[in-house]
Amino acid sequence: MMGLKTPLLASLLGVLGVMLVAGVRDAGFLPGSPRNISRNDHDLQRIVLTAAYSYNNQSNDAFLFRPSAVRRAQRQVVKGIRYIVDLEISRTVCRKRDNNTNLSDCDFQPEGRLHQTFHCHFEVWLIPWQNKTKIQGLLCKP
Repeated sequence: MMGLKTPLLASLLGVLGVMLVAGVRDAGFLPGSPRNISRNDHDLQRIVLTAAYSYNNQSNDAFLFRPSAVRRAQRQVVKGIRYIVDLEISRTVCRKRDNNTNLSDCDFQPEGRLHQTFHCHFEVWLIPWQNKTKIQGLLCKP
């Protein structure tokens, strides 16, 4: 009788373990996994500006671009904080040569020949205790 209880108990514990893990995963609480965050998150706003400045530094465009919409934003805690963001950046009326340092002062180009928007995927890793920001990827498409 004792031999039958041990495998049955092991099976029940195994099923319970699978159910717990599945329940945690479904609830979005799996440690270390990316979690959706509000588009109004203060830290996210800084990250989105970092993406725009990074794009502007790499671009040969005569005009500056600034964020026009955040489509999806996630945060992941892994030896720091990793942000995964899908956003749109649009061309502004501010020219790069004017050295405008505040993108929020730049209006978007009106509809017409110079109006342009890119869909971007951006990943950045913040390591606050080392005061480091590492851009892990910025890919933009029309």
